[in-house]
Amino acid sequence: MKILKNIFLALISIVALLLLVALFTSKEYHVVRNVTINKSSTEVYDYIKYLKNQDNYSVWNRKDPNMKKEYRGTDGTVGFVAAWDSQMEDVGKGEQEIIKMEDGKRLDFELRFLKPFEATDKAYMTVTPSGEGATDVTWGFDGKMPYPMNLMLLFMDFDSMLGPDLDKGLQDLKAILEK
Repeated sequence: MKILKNIFLALISIVALLLLVALFTSKEYHVVRNVTINKSSTEVYDYIKYLKNQDNYSVWNRKDPNMKKEYRGTDGTVGFVAAWDSQMEDVGKGEQEIIKMEDGKRLDFELRFLKPFEATDKAYMTVTPSGEGATDVTWGFDGKMPYPMNLMLLFMDFDSMLGPDLDKGLQDLKAILEK
């Protein structure tokens, strides 16, 4: 009986320690990638402001050609929503909404994931003139994990998980716009 009590106390101590560590662990993560496109910032912005165009360059939008898509509102304006529903678990179900636009400079999105997990995260794209006829494009993703789930951030590297997909998407965007 004493052994069971010691095992129980050890487990409680481990759980308490993990919960304590989670209190001091960041709840946020950020992933950012950049590319330079040899087109004017106006041309680049006028292309990326339409969420439907992400079907041409976003890795996630192309993972399941059979996913159902639904759109609400006017594309390229604040409030436009692009929703998806896929049977593939790594695509899942959710929606993306344009929540803010700084004309010619920045787009802000809210991503609402519904399946296989629920989460609400932010993403953004910026365009900055870079020399004659070139534009730097930044694609960023900001997420949060609530306490005590934020403890997983010690073991998960979102930069290496999401970064390559952002890189690929930006390279595909560059290829499309520089054609």
